[in-house]
Amino acid sequence: MIESLYPKYDVIVVGGGHAGSEAAASAARLGVRTLLISMNLQTIGQMSCNPAIGGVAKGQIVREIDALGGIMGKVTDAASLQFRMLNLSKGPAMWSPRAQCDRMLYAQLIRDELESIPTLEMRQDNVVEILISDSNEVYGVKTQIGQTFLAENVVITSGTFLNGLIHIGENQYGGGRSGERASKGITETLIKYGFEAGRLKTGTPPRIDGRSLDYSKMEIQLGDDNPVPFSYETKELPTSKKQLPCWVAYTDDLVHDSLREGFDRSPMFNGRIKSTGPRYCPSIEDKINRFADKDRHQLFVEPEGWNTYEMYINGFSTSLPEDVQYKSLRKVKGFENVVMMRPGYAIEYDFFPPHQIKRSLETKSVHGLFFAGQINGTTGYEEAACQGLMAGLNAGLRAKKNEPLVLKRSEAYIGVLIDDLVSKGTNEPYRMFTSRAEHRILLRQDNADLRLTELGHQAGLVDDERLQNFLIKKAEIDSVYAIVTDHSTKPDVYNAYLESVNSSLLKQSIKLPNLLSRPEVHLDDMIDADDELKMKIAGATVNKSVVEQVEIQIKYSGYIQKEYELASELNRQENFKIPLAINYDRIQSLSTEAKQKLKRVMPETIGQASRISGVNPSDIAILMVYLKN
Repeated sequence: MIESLYPKYDVIVVGGGHAGSEAAASAARLGVRTLLISMNLQTIGQMSCNPAIGGVAKGQIVREIDALGGIMGKVTDAASLQFRMLNLSKGPAMWSPRAQCDRMLYAQLIRDELESIPTLEMRQDNVVEILISDSNEVYGVKTQIGQTFLAENVVITSGTFLNGLIHIGENQYGGGRSGERASKGITETLIKYGFEAGRLKTGTPPRIDGRSLDYSKMEIQLGDDNPVPFSYETKELPTSKKQLPCWVAYTDDLVHDSLREGFDRSPMFNGRIKSTGPRYCPSIEDKINRFADKDRHQLFVEPEGWNTYEMYINGFSTSLPEDVQYKSLRKVKGFENVVMMRPGYAIEYDFFPPHQIKRSLETKSVHGLFFAGQINGTTGYEEAACQGLMAGLNAGLRAKKNEPLVLKRSEAYIGVLIDDLVSKGTNEPYRMFTSRAEHRILLRQDNADLRLTELGHQAGLVDDERLQNFLIKKAEIDSVYAIVTDHSTKPDVYNAYLESVNSSLLKQSIKLPNLLSRPEVHLDDMIDADDELKMKIAGATVNKSVVEQVEIQIKYSGYIQKEYELASELNRQENFKIPLAINYDRIQSLSTEAKQKLKRVMPETIGQASRISGVNPSDIAILMVYLKN
């Protein structure tokens, strides 16, 4: 065993991005001694790409991170410039919060959160080797200056830094992101110990000086009048009184023609980039090539902070030569005099196909080694942060000799994401969508605390004070729900309100849930209209979130009940464990493809096995019979 100049740690986290920050925070807050090693401590929590948190399905993940005791939600609230709830025209399962953030303030607040944890230490250094024993146990890391740090639990959150290669037109150079060098050595170590590696690509758009734009030629995009915070602990948002606007511009045929002039020098089209990029966030050159029938594409002009003129051009990700980027931007209406501060670029980096990890995010072949974030093939701050939270938590639990926390698909989007990665793998950057969650009516952004706060407390991340506040809110919801479901509506009380929302009038009294089932009728308006109902619930401190929760539970009770029944049935399969030592070759009736896929993934439960592509229901039936016998 190698000796170290420094005392032994319980957990070491490699990388200080969104995954690394959450991993370090969750491990350290369990009370175990944790070391975060980052190549540059000045870029802890850096928003490498767009200065925003949340969005479709991603917003649900952030609220789940917060409910479990993570830091992303409350930092986003404190650093916010603008809040918007997306998809409000759809049902509540689709509502998704999104916040524009001050990029520099966000990183500073992440650093502040980490420095407030007594059991967390930080080190600026570059890890070049993971130390693994002959018995496949991790025992520490080695850095580029020859220092060794020992720990029996190591979490790798390397982002895009593993052998990162940046492309701008015909120029390419090593780097993890603009202005920072790539990380070398970790990939080579892991391959030596039998891990399979691959390459993926992502990209970023140019940043421009907002003073050079003509906003009169764009559409303004304002925030919500009553913004809803991400964190259940946030009392007041800085954006409650003032929000910065975003803007929408459009490309056109002139812009597209200008971009096409650089295709022969594009690394995407001339073969320099060989790896796969994100399907749902393509570069601008990829968009106009794949969707040649579209005569325009949206560009979202987003501020980077309260005290900067720098703007982010969401929708213009590109690796085209800088001169092509600049000339094409100047053809966008409102951008005629644009000043470009940083060109866009693409980056290729190493990842490790996620069939090599368990649902705890510990690797299958090396005990105590955890992967989180883009190393597992995901893309996005939110996807990285939730993996970091779970990997750090489970590394900390392992250090304390406790069982890992594994979230089910019916419990959280986080459970869906991790199960998808482990069971199905990915050959392109994985992004979360609401459509990936079969139980999305249960996994709403509004009820993340009801689903996960008690789990977070049991794991050790949610403190007693927060748990008590949650239990008070839960009791209020139950109390108001009971009052509302038992209350009868009267025509003379409600007909004026019903007329104002163009709803058919009452001819006789009915139970309030029957009236609330109408889509145009809302509980807060009914409380305002009905003094008797208002008096009944006066004993509870009824805030907006309690009323909203009761309304959703009543309006969608039929759908919710069906989802609970389906989830209960599927959870029975999740509880049917598969022994790790199982030999699938001995099960003669299994199809050859099923044997190959099962041996590759090594599922932990029958439920997980049933979701592996190529494993059919007949294979699952055969497997269950074999296990029972």
